[in-house]
Amino acid sequence: MGNSVLDGRSPAVSSGGVITKFYSSGAWIDGRAEEQLNHVASWAEVQKIAAFPDLHPGKYGPVGCAILADRVFPQLIGSDIGCGMSLFELSLPTRKLKLEKALRRMRVLGEPVCDDHSTRLEAADLPTNLQPGGLGTIGGGNHFCEVQAVAQCAEGIDLDPSRLYLLVHAGSRGVGSAVFDALPQGAFDGLAPGSDAAETYLKAHDHAARWARLNRQVIAERAADALRSDLRLCVDAPHNLLTHHEGGWLHRKGAAAIGAGLVPLAGSRAAPSFLMSAMDHPDALGSLAHGSGRRYDRASMHGRLRAKKSDIDAMQRTRFGGRVLCEDRDLLIEEASLAYKSPDAVAADLEGMGAARRVAVFHPLLTFKKTRERGRA
Repeated sequence: MGNSVLDGRSPAVSSGGVITKFYSSGAWIDGRAEEQLNHVASWAEVQKIAAFPDLHPGKYGPVGCAILADRVFPQLIGSDIGCGMSLFELSLPTRKLKLEKALRRMRVLGEPVCDDHSTRLEAADLPTNLQPGGLGTIGGGNHFCEVQAVAQCAEGIDLDPSRLYLLVHAGSRGVGSAVFDALPQGAFDGLAPGSDAAETYLKAHDHAARWARLNRQVIAERAADALRSDLRLCVDAPHNLLTHHEGGWLHRKGAAAIGAGLVPLAGSRAAPSFLMSAMDHPDALGSLAHGSGRRYDRASMHGRLRAKKSDIDAMQRTRFGGRVLCEDRDLLIEEASLAYKSPDAVAADLEGMGAARRVAVFHPLLTFKKTRERGRA
C-alpha cells in the first residue's frame, strides 16, 4: 500500500511509514500477513516497522513485527500483554535427568496454584489482589514450559553445557485480557499520548507486563521444584509490549525486546531452539524474532493431520528422544511441529540480514503444555 519494502537494506521512505524486512525472498511468509503489514504501514501515525521472519497473520494485525507510531494502538499489542520467553539454567546436570520420572513430576504445572503470592505481587509493585491464583499457570495456545539440553554453545556465553535449561513461554493470562476488554470505544483508532485514555491504558498495560514476567518466574520455580533443582534466570524477553522509543511508541507484537542483547528463539517440539545475540541493526527497533512463527493456522491443522491414537502418540515424542506432555488432543494437533516454520530458516535469515547471530542451540527434552482438567475423562 504505497510502501517500498526492502530485505533489511536501506529501507525506502513513504508517507505510509517505513517497512524493513528481515527475511529473504525464500522465507515462508503468508500473504495475509504481508497484507496486514502493509495495511498498518499505511496508517498516518506509523513511522517505522521492522518485520521479522516469523511473521504470520494475527487477529488485529501481523504477528512478528515491531511498529513505531506517534499514537498508542492497543490492538497491536493484543490481550496477552507482556507475553514473552524466559530462559533459566537449572542446577540439574543433563546426565541425571530421568525422563519418565521428570514427566510425572512436571504434571504439577497443570495443578491449581495453592501458594500465597501476595508478597511477590507487592514486591513487583502490583496490587496484592491482582489475580494471585493465576500466577504460575501457563495457559493454552502456544505457551509452554520446556526442559532443554545444550547442543552447542559459543565461547564466552554464560551457559553451562552440562546442565539442563528451562524455556518458559507465558503471558499475563486474565490480567491482560481484562485490560484489553476494558478499552474505551474508539481505542483502535489510536490513543493520543498524554490523554486520560492513554494514561489509563499505559498504567494497566505496565501492570499486566510486570505480572506476566512474574508469572514466568513462578512457573519456572514450580518446574524447578518438581525436578528437585535450583534455577538461575539467564534472560527474560517479552514480545507483546508497548514502550516509549525515539519520541514515539514502539508496539512489539511477537517481536522480542533485545534488552541485554540476548533473545531466546523458540523452535517447535520437534525442532531446536536458539539463543540469539543481537547485532544492533539500526532498523530492527531494538527487537528480534521471538520464535519460528506459525506456518498454518490452528483451524487448518485439524485437516492436515490424522488424529488416530498412533498419530497422537507419535506427536508426544520427538526426534531428540524427548516427550511432550499435552493431554488436550485438539491443542496437540494445533501445536504440532507441522504448524510451525523452520526455526533454522528463521535464524538464518536474521543472520543473513545482519540482525543477530546464533550463540547457543538447545534440544527439547520435555515439553509441558496441558494436562487433563479435573473431572474430565
